[in-house]
Amino acid sequence: MFRKGRRNWSERKGASVARRMLRTLRFLTAAAAPATLAGCSDGEGFSDPGASSLAPGQSCGSIRQELDTLDRKGTQAKVEAASAGKKLAPKDKSDVDRYNSLLNQYLGARCHV
Repeated sequence: MFRKGRRNWSERKGASVARRMLRTLRFLTAAAAPATLAGCSDGEGFSDPGASSLAPGQSCGSIRQELDTLDRKGTQAKVEAASAGKKLAPKDKSDVDRYNSLLNQYLGARCHV
């Protein structure tokens, strides 16, 4: 009988913690919403910088073509390995760096839109 009462106390304590966390989360959400909306309506601050320009001689098509070439060489798996912190050979690291650079240019120029 003592164990049964103790288990009920443990369950009540867990429910209490869950209610407290939910209340805290609601408070944080309620506090963050007006600040977020105020930032959006301001018109200043976090505005969209627009598409970045590509280097002379580059186009969205040429960048996409080079990204596809690197994809066919298996660079995507190397990018994931590098992101996971695994050691790469110098050639693989240069492929990963080139891939990331091209992807940043591609997305920055809004070629994907």
